[in-house]
Amino acid sequence: MSVTKVLSTITLAFATVGALFSCKPRGAESAVSGDAASKVYVAPGKYDEFYNIVSGGFNGQIGIYGLPSGRLFRIVPVFTQSAESGYGYSEETKPMLNTSHGFVPWDDLHHIALSRTNGNHDGRWAFANGNNTPRIARVDLTTFRTSEIIEIPNSAGNHSSPFITENSEYVVAGTRFSVPLDNDNGDVALTTYKQNFRGTVSFIGVNPQSGEMNIAFQIQTPGINFDLARAGKGKSHDWVFFSCYNSEKANTLLEVNASAKDKDFIMAVNWKKAEEYVKAGKAHKQAVKYAHNMYNETNHTATSTMMNEVVVLDPKECPDMLYFIPCPKSPHGCDTDPTGEYIVGSGKLAAIIPVFSFTKIQQAIANKTFDGEYDGIPVIKYEAALHGEVQKPGLGPLHTEFDANGNAYTSFFVSSEIVKWDVKTLKVLDRVPTYYSIGHLSVPGGPTNKPWGKYVIAYNKITKDRYLPTGPELTQSAQLYSIDGDKMKLLLDFPTTGEPHYAEALPADLLFKKQRKIYKIEENAHPYASKGEGQSKVERKGNEVHVYMTSIRSHFTPDNIEGIKMGDQVFFHVTNLEQDWDVPHGFAVKGSNNAEILVMPGETQTLKWTPDKVGIIPIYCTDFCSALHQEMQGYVRVSPAGSNVPLTWNTGKNGPQASDTTKKVAIK
Repeated sequence: MSVTKVLSTITLAFATVGALFSCKPRGAESAVSGDAASKVYVAPGKYDEFYNIVSGGFNGQIGIYGLPSGRLFRIVPVFTQSAESGYGYSEETKPMLNTSHGFVPWDDLHHIALSRTNGNHDGRWAFANGNNTPRIARVDLTTFRTSEIIEIPNSAGNHSSPFITENSEYVVAGTRFSVPLDNDNGDVALTTYKQNFRGTVSFIGVNPQSGEMNIAFQIQTPGINFDLARAGKGKSHDWVFFSCYNSEKANTLLEVNASAKDKDFIMAVNWKKAEEYVKAGKAHKQAVKYAHNMYNETNHTATSTMMNEVVVLDPKECPDMLYFIPCPKSPHGCDTDPTGEYIVGSGKLAAIIPVFSFTKIQQAIANKTFDGEYDGIPVIKYEAALHGEVQKPGLGPLHTEFDANGNAYTSFFVSSEIVKWDVKTLKVLDRVPTYYSIGHLSVPGGPTNKPWGKYVIAYNKITKDRYLPTGPELTQSAQLYSIDGDKMKLLLDFPTTGEPHYAEALPADLLFKKQRKIYKIEENAHPYASKGEGQSKVERKGNEVHVYMTSIRSHFTPDNIEGIKMGDQVFFHVTNLEQDWDVPHGFAVKGSNNAEILVMPGETQTLKWTPDKVGIIPIYCTDFCSALHQEMQGYVRVSPAGSNVPLTWNTGKNGPQASDTTKKVAIK
């Protein structure tokens, strides 16, 4: 396609979007069905049916919502410091944000994957990607805390992740931007893209008991860009399918130069075959540098280990491992249905949706029904792999999920709608508008072998006319639709945090009874834990002062400390002695350039403080814990460097008052 035609297509698409936003859609107020309120209403004291685990996009966090109510329950900090919880501020959690580039307290979190057993959600872990500084995180769903983060070497951007195989054998990650690999000479001209730029897909192993991750192997690929991926299911269990774009290998003005060809690719990877090649010694070791960060729930402390090697497979040396399938250009979604037979590609600029057959793909491979090669990798003929095309589904298809009845639901960004269609017959069954510009969508259990269905949730990019305005930027949004019947029905709008991309939802019953309520104080293995007020103390080690502090409703021990001097570094190791659910204690130092720490029952966390002036500095609890929360405070005296003020501490004892020798002046 010529550059002129491409620009015309893009202009038309944006003109369509502009028309959508030019005025409030007719009937927007009445788009919700009459019984919607009863379907989403969760009465006081009742619980939501589903947990909705939602990516936070550019806020680097995960939002936990209830369905059908749309209520926000928690923000889980993952790649971002959180002043609310102290994550990334406490000494124990700072290592979680370590990378080969140093301390990186932000990332762009796009996608969620929930752990599975036999292809279905098991309620153990949520995985999330860091798109900017390539990382994968694992969140423990019994605590809703980030337990592990592993950096991905040989990757420049990590959008195509963290898609998961049927039994959580692997979390997979494809690089968004192809660049020279880490052990290559990166000082090359940008115009040498085709000669020097490479891609990779990474297979990150997951320990079936602990969930601990490791980079099992990487596969080097041509210098294309990977957008999304899905693992196979059932008959396609051994495969993963990645959507690829920029097969033109352009390095500038990609909106035109990466849309020159009519088709890009779906890349099919036989990961079982890759495992065999690794075991046979076909992988090459590469010297790289990446961080692996783990949080220990026993000593409440994270550690960061710098790793220095990965093994990489070259497909040119490993036949029958990689194949390309042509797909309408610039595909976004690449989704497998619950049976594992059908793979749906979504070319963002296409007027059709191609659906590929795994059976036909295998037949084409066996018969070598190829349409040449791309960088030495066989390209399967489009028609040989195709089950069929969904005709005139909408404008700008992005992402597809499935129910348990053989139906697919695809989001359309440009025409702002969800379209329901039959996977086998490819017939469009229904369509509903979204307000506006839907990105991803989610069906509870939609990426699993047995979806629960019932709802589809739209995650929209723009929310004009839907909420009270809040300055130049409006809230991000989601919309809940019923899919119980033949027709989809809008039930609820609800605001979200950040820019949500993908989400997964699972039944509340899978998580409800697994929730950790406290940390047993007797099992606290933190080296600075004080398991009772009698163990509290203050110790000096050179210019370091370590405060072994306890908190309980409604006081700290100690709450009066003297003998701190300018130039000291003070470490407040706060142990929460409570053994009751939902009684955390906060701790903050007035004027500190750090955040608070929030300490769960039975836990120990550390706040580091460097005094910046002489005087009396208040300390206090930041989390409302009792009727006397306001009284839960204390004081630290800071003296000049070299002062002879002794190091003393106490709680509940007033020392001798200094005599007041100041002359009193009578007021006339």
